[in-house]
Amino acid sequence: MSTTENIPAKLTRIIADAIDQAGGWIGFDTFMSMALYAPGLGYYTNGSTKFGQMPQGMQTAEGLQGAGSDFVTAPEISPLFGQTLARQVAQVLEATGTDEVWEFGAGTGALAGQLLSALGDRVRRYTIVDLSESLKARQRERLAAYADKVQWVSALPDAMRGVVVGNEVLDAMPVQLLARVSGVWHERGVAWSGGQLVWADRVTELRPPVEVDGEHDYLTEIHAQGDAFVRTLADRLQLGAAVLLDYGFPESEYYHVQRSGGTVMCHQAHRADANPLESVGLKDITAHVNFTGTAVAAQDAGLDVLGYTNQANFLINCGLVEDMQSEDLAARVAASKLLMEHEMGEFFKVIAVGRGVDLPLLGFARGDRTHRL
Repeated sequence: MSTTENIPAKLTRIIADAIDQAGGWIGFDTFMSMALYAPGLGYYTNGSTKFGQMPQGMQTAEGLQGAGSDFVTAPEISPLFGQTLARQVAQVLEATGTDEVWEFGAGTGALAGQLLSALGDRVRRYTIVDLSESLKARQRERLAAYADKVQWVSALPDAMRGVVVGNEVLDAMPVQLLARVSGVWHERGVAWSGGQLVWADRVTELRPPVEVDGEHDYLTEIHAQGDAFVRTLADRLQLGAAVLLDYGFPESEYYHVQRSGGTVMCHQAHRADANPLESVGLKDITAHVNFTGTAVAAQDAGLDVLGYTNQANFLINCGLVEDMQSEDLAARVAASKLLMEHEMGEFFKVIAVGRGVDLPLLGFARGDRTHRL
């Protein structure tokens, strides 16, 4: 049995022990944190391949593809993603007279490489904040040409001046689950029964941030840890902006009365499922982002909301369509996935928050949706 195959059994045992020590029940946020970040075993801390175009054993015209992966992110789809985003980063660096970039959860290092290449001497130091030692090793190899600029840390610095970038970071923040069952609100957590992890509900005073009409059964998430991350970011960002790209909705859509199944989803081998209690440690667990909550957390902590729109609008405003014109057909087809509504163009959103940035941001010049938050 391979090391990877051993992960679910080992991690499940650790989680079961934590449940026992907690009196028989843990909240889903605690479970999600352990499933993703438990040292050496959690999804983002073990050595499994996570990012890439193809799953294990996928056949292509060129033959079988490497070790496989679980999902693909925008920088792996097209290098034009980072090249385009770099224009927004450059605008903020220029406006604030700063020369540092921080990236959270840098994955394979693809986005960092694209930004560093496009920004050139505009960036003096590029700091990657990542908890995964295996991903850090992959990033170091990929970014060897920029060794004089790149550094790695495992926690937020005390003070930041420049631009913060987070692509698909907020969706990996642990969430609490709220379940309205027969008209009564419960917090849905995890227990241990019959030798396996099972769902278990407890009556709670917690509520979604907006009223959900009706008494029909309803499952959703609240984002205390994600909002806390934004507040901490605000605490440290002295001058500059944070640009966060992820999938999600404004609050009115997130907690719509008809969105009754919640948004928690798992990703493994380019397939999605809704059961995070199986194959623990071998698949990603995510939840959509409540961008209204993100904006409110930022504002309450003293940051300005500088713009909010979908990914298509943002990238078009930053010049992606013009960049595509000089590429070959294959590259244009790949880049178009970043824009098309049924791919990533509408599904993904972009929010920018900051301090001391006194000019309209390029990425939100047309199609800004801040009024919808």
